[in-house]
Amino acid sequence: MADIAALNLNTTLDYVPLVHAFNGSNTKTGGDSLNENLNVWYQTGDMAWMCISTALVLLMIPGVGFFYSGLARRKSALSLIWLSMMSTAVVSFQWFFWGYSLAFSHSAGRFLGDLENFGFRNVLGAPSVGSPKIPDILFAVYQGMFSAITVALAIGAAAERGRMLPCVVFMFVWATLIYDPIACWTWNPSGWSAKMGGLDFAGGTPVHISSGCAALAYSLMLGKRRGHGTHELNYRPHNVTHIVLGTVFLWVGWFGFNGGSALAMNLRAVMACFVTNLAASVGGITWCLLDYRLEHKWSTVGFCSGVIAGLVAITPGSGFVPPWAAVIYGVVGGAACNYATKLKFVIGVDDALDIFAEHGVGGMVGNILTAFFAADYIAHLDGSTTIPGGWINHHWIQLGYQIADSVSGFTYAFGGTCIILFIMNLIPGLSLRASEDAEVLGIDDAELGEFAYDYVELTREVISEDDSIPKFSTENAVSSLSREQPEEKP
Repeated sequence: MADIAALNLNTTLDYVPLVHAFNGSNTKTGGDSLNENLNVWYQTGDMAWMCISTALVLLMIPGVGFFYSGLARRKSALSLIWLSMMSTAVVSFQWFFWGYSLAFSHSAGRFLGDLENFGFRNVLGAPSVGSPKIPDILFAVYQGMFSAITVALAIGAAAERGRMLPCVVFMFVWATLIYDPIACWTWNPSGWSAKMGGLDFAGGTPVHISSGCAALAYSLMLGKRRGHGTHELNYRPHNVTHIVLGTVFLWVGWFGFNGGSALAMNLRAVMACFVTNLAASVGGITWCLLDYRLEHKWSTVGFCSGVIAGLVAITPGSGFVPPWAAVIYGVVGGAACNYATKLKFVIGVDDALDIFAEHGVGGMVGNILTAFFAADYIAHLDGSTTIPGGWINHHWIQLGYQIADSVSGFTYAFGGTCIILFIMNLIPGLSLRASEDAEVLGIDDAELGEFAYDYVELTREVISEDDSIPKFSTENAVSSLSREQPEEKP
């Protein structure tokens, strides 16, 4: 044993040294992959974590669809799932086409990128603009999911009265004119907010404030649903199970949304995951308690809404704040979003799914709280990020930076969306609002010809037990009408 120990002490093991910084060729793509191994500049664990995070953010998009679907009425439930899934397809193409270049090109300006990476041109193995720890192509795929889910969040405003074709056109245009500039000025090192010192770890302004304000603008431009303010719209969410399922997808996916924003697998990513889960938990409890004081019922929908509020609030600060601050984010975020659901009655806008209350208000709350609780030692958990911190570090001006970023995002997203929708509504074939007949029938039947629940078949096969009654809906209506009209005797 002693001989073996001595051998081990005197043996020099062969190993491949870890390369810490990219120093490959100066080509725009990061090197010639046929003649050199571009993988040596990046740690496999970092890339694996970012691929997993990308998949987790993608999982959030059907989560948004199920959450919105459960909140709506049965006859328009499928259209909201369809819109959320279509946003993935449309925005994925837009991101490849020019979205990534407009937001994250290496030669971007203070407000917008250029077309250097049009069609993913030169997007390959060079260090990304977001972090030198991952390559351009991986950063581009990950950020593409952020763009897609932001559009999915916003487009829920079309619930129960918006036509599908204008929604699809809006997805492409809005991602180009609204999301990409805000993402550029927030996350691109060349952006004015990033240069100013604004702190937004995972999307308080680009994702939540922008989508919430877009939803508010869409609701305003669409107008109120038929029967708004009467007993006709005094309904409960039609499928609470869908709401719970959507919340679960979102809660799980948010680990990749916030944790992945560290852009590497390190202690900062772990901390972001922890505070994300804690804020969600406290937010759910807070909303549930606030609803209980009014109705003395432990609302499942209220709990799920509070979880989302906590997740939204912690998003901008998740990579900056210590664990105990997550409790404050959950309480303040849950309470603020709960009370914000009453704003639509004050301003007279039919925000059917309370998107502005959850995401617009929640994003602003998160941005402001980050000014107070951002800590320099938490940001430096990745070993490289250095910030002056927030009020915890006596950096008082940070509150001004956060307010400036929030107000600019709110103004640009709301105003820009109103202009986009106003112009679209003037173009033949792109009128935003469905007809009154389509609204009464339900968007699922009128626009998709399919249903979340096949109640048509249920009516034909179960309710209509009389074999003399035709099994086809068009004949059914005529047959029923003829039976109701007694024959006139001569």
